[in-house]
Order: sequence, then structure tokens, then C-alpha cells
Amino acid sequence: MQKSYSLATFSFLIVILVAVGQMSQTMYVPSIGYMASEFKVSPASLQAVMAVYLIPYGLSQFFYGPISDRVGRRVVILSGLALYIAGTLVALFAHEYALFLAGCFVQGLGIGAAGVMCRTVPRDCYSGDELHRTNSIISMCMMFSPLLAPVLGGYLTEAFGWRSSYLFLALFSIAVMIIMVTSMKETLPLEVRRKDAVWKSYRHVLSEHRFQGYLICLVATFAGVAVFEAAAGVLLGGKLKLPATTVSILFILPIPGYLAGAALSSVIAKHWSEKKSLDVGLVSIVLGAAIVLIPGLMGLTTALTLIGGAVLYFLGAGILFPAATTGALSPFPYHAGTAGALLGGMQNLGAGLATMVASFIPADSQMPVGLIMFLMALLAVYGLRKVHSIPPSSEMPLAV
Repeated sequence: MQKSYSLATFSFLIVILVAVGQMSQTMYVPSIGYMASEFKVSPASLQAVMAVYLIPYGLSQFFYGPISDRVGRRVVILSGLALYIAGTLVALFAHEYALFLAGCFVQGLGIGAAGVMCRTVPRDCYSGDELHRTNSIISMCMMFSPLLAPVLGGYLTEAFGWRSSYLFLALFSIAVMIIMVTSMKETLPLEVRRKDAVWKSYRHVLSEHRFQGYLICLVATFAGVAVFEAAAGVLLGGKLKLPATTVSILFILPIPGYLAGAALSSVIAKHWSEKKSLDVGLVSIVLGAAIVLIPGLMGLTTALTLIGGAVLYFLGAGILFPAATTGALSPFPYHAGTAGALLGGMQNLGAGLATMVASFIPADSQMPVGLIMFLMALLAVYGLRKVHSIPPSSEMPLAV
């Protein structure tokens, strides 16, 4: 384990790296009405922006992870940021909807590197309870960017137009690139880098059945979060006709629930057990999804139930993400990049597919988003039942 940084410095570097991608995912939400008007498309079709961004964000991680196990983490981070900056500039200056979507696609393709590294680099440096605590701290810190992004995006849009949000993202990502070039150290020494064939690395990680269960849980839970994020702006701004600043404030209200959950995750695991923290998280996401679904089944859309259910769902997600990520990565000190790629790639690919499905369903009420969130919560329950039915294992290095 390479502890090259203090925890504060380490967390800062990881958080600003991941913040680039997270702000891209949510910053445009208050601008949906303005963007739809300029591009001459329906507001509901703007849900495709998140899908077009998340799918390459997820798929690219399958490449970045194994490559980082071979060439190191730093070069992967810098290459991904450079590609993201190029995509952001395309989106910023696009005047056709198809070109704008292409820019978002390249953004996702590049910043997928950050999605892998935020899971992989902590595993390089920590293990056990220390890894769980580190993941909890990073999870809490990382959520400040989506907390800030819609509010900032709303005010920038009303003051300078929706393109100002993408100008901000371009400048912010350039600043992060400079910080990474000057401050980011390599966390994977030459002597532990892998030379296995990529397919062998993936087969090795996927053959661990507990990893499979954690993967199902994380993919399902994140898909529920992404579907809410994609649909909330449409329902609050398009269906309920609320102004952009109000939408941005309501949109961020579930985020403190996630922060509280991430803080509770390591506390519950330390005082009781990791299984207890996972169980509490599951109960919370199931109840939260039900609160969104039930009014939707009656054809209703209300800000109270939509946001209230999301708060509870996000609370559970905050508990689950650090605990399940720690459980999934702990057995793989020699294949952290590959395991991190599977976690990040499948989470974002699943979320992208879920939001794409949601974009084809008419947003006449909150029923579609509630139904998908509830189904994802049940899938997460299935995944953790699979985990709890199998005894723990530890990794043996593959023969080179």
C-alpha cells in the first residue's frame, strides 16, 4: 500500500478529479427548458443528454481500469482529462443538437478515467476499516459537487445563458488538469503492475461470487439515483412549471441525505457490522422508492413526495456505496484497477441504460421514475442476498 499523501491531500485530489464528471452530470439540469428551446427539441428529450454522457462514461472504464494496472494511474488520469476538455469545448460551441450530444459523448468517454481512479487509487493506499473510512470521507466530499452544480448552473443560466455552464466546466477541468500535472503522484509501483491478459484479469475478478453480488447492488442503486437526476428536472420544470432557480434548489435537497448516509456508513460498520450498514441502506432505498412510486400510481406528481422519497433513497445510497465498494474491492490488491473498472463501468452503463429507457416513457407523472427506482431497489436487495450467502475470500495473484 502506497501512502504517498496525507488523508486531507489525498481526498482533495480525488474529490476535484471526480467533481469534474459529477458536475457535468447535473449542472445542465436547471437549463433544460432553455436548451430545449434553442435546439428546438422537447424538454423530455433532454433526458438523452445524461444517457449519452453516462454510457461512454461507463464503457470507457472497462478500458481505463486494466490499462491502469499495467501503466500506472497517473498517465490514465491525465489522458482522460485531456479528452474530457476536448469534448466540453465541442459542447460549448455546438449549435446543432446532434453535435452537442457528440460533445457530451466525448466528455463521458474522457472522464471515465476519473470514475475508475476514484475507486482504484484508494485501494492502492488503504485496506480494511481504513479503506471503508476513506471511501466514506471521499463519498461525502464528492457529493458537494452535485450539491453545488445545479445551483451554480441555475444562476449562471439566468445571468449569462446556458452555455456559461459549459464554459465553467471547461475552465474548471483545465484547472484540475494543471493541479494533477503538478501534484498527482503515482500510487502503483512498477513492481506490482500486472502483465496478465486483460480477459484473464476480468475473468479472475468476475469469478468471485461476492464481487458479483456487490456489483449488482451498486449498479442497481446508482441506476435509481441517475433516473431520479434525469427525470427530476423534467418533472419539476416541465410538468410542474417551476422556475430554474426553484428547480435547482429542489434538485439538491436529496444530496444532504446522501452525505448523512455516507457519514453513517463507516460508523454503523464500526459499531455493529458491515452487514448491518448494508441492511440499513437497503431498507432506506426501498422505502424511498416506494414514496416516489405510490403517488405516481395514482397519476400524481408532487414536489413533496418526489423530493421526500429521493431524500430517503439518497440516504440509503450514501450508506450502501462506501460499504459495498469496500466489500467489492477488498479481495483484489493485485487487480484493483480491473475491479474498479467493473464497478464504475457497470454502474454508469447501467445508469445510462436506465435513463435512456426512462427518456422513452412519457413524463406525465412521477410513476415511471418511481417504478424504475423501486425495481432497482429490489435488484439491490437481490445482489446483497447473494453476497450474504457466500463466505468471504481473498485474492491470490495470478501467475504472470
